[in-house]
Amino acid sequence: MNGDKIEENLKEVKHKIAVMSGKGGVGKSTVAANLAIALSMRGDRVGLLDSDIHGPTIPKLFGIQDEKLNPSGSGAGISPVMVSGNLGIVSMGFLLEKDVPVIWRGPLKMKAIEQFLEEVVWGKLDYLIIDLPPGTGDEPLSIAQLLPSADGAIIVTTPQEVALVSVRRAITFARTLNMQVIGLIENMSGFICPHCGKETDVFGKGGGEKAAEEMGVRFLGSIPLDKRIEESGEGGKPFVLDENPSTLTKKLEEIAERLESVLGGDGR
Repeated sequence: MNGDKIEENLKEVKHKIAVMSGKGGVGKSTVAANLAIALSMRGDRVGLLDSDIHGPTIPKLFGIQDEKLNPSGSGAGISPVMVSGNLGIVSMGFLLEKDVPVIWRGPLKMKAIEQFLEEVVWGKLDYLIIDLPPGTGDEPLSIAQLLPSADGAIIVTTPQEVALVSVRRAITFARTLNMQVIGLIENMSGFICPHCGKETDVFGKGGGEKAAEEMGVRFLGSIPLDKRIEESGEGGKPFVLDENPSTLTKKLEEIAERLESVLGGDGR
């Protein structure tokens, strides 16, 4: 494990942020993808690393699952797949054939993540967003060990108690590894009816904010449950790019703005 090589490769990255969750099914990758887009739309230079080795979903969320990683123009290292002028993405999904599973034990997964951090030519970034698989296993542990200089973790949860039990464990995991918890985001916070616009608390509401208060971490905001999220995921276009302004988009933009403020203002 070559921490010095990673630090050298990422020396022009101002902020390194892991996005994690205590359990699956909370929409963590969707939040990470849209947060990356929201920051890039504010003029920030952003990298998005999909570090879920077994189930990479970021390429699908952006509609770029047929893309491949290529050598950089200088011939040294690998170039991210660019989806806009200031957002580049790297994922194991770009290296796999369709429907071929990754059957690896922990050391191989850690090596892959290490190579993404060492060999990808990330260049000058304001933010490197690292989308972690759910839980507190090999990949989150690898990021904590390989990136001791990271700003910390954003934890995504849903309002119901079964998710909050897991998010408390995720917070404890981060603290045990001396990783700062930047804040918590509550996803699926109330369902917005596409016909009448009325909001219904399908999974409850406010549980994430309550858990953040109990655990002494910052609450970054909530994102409602909206059919457009599913449609954007299936269509390969993050919902924050929707041409029609919505509560959904506004909520994500507010979270991006709050994150910039927490980390000391404009990343640029």
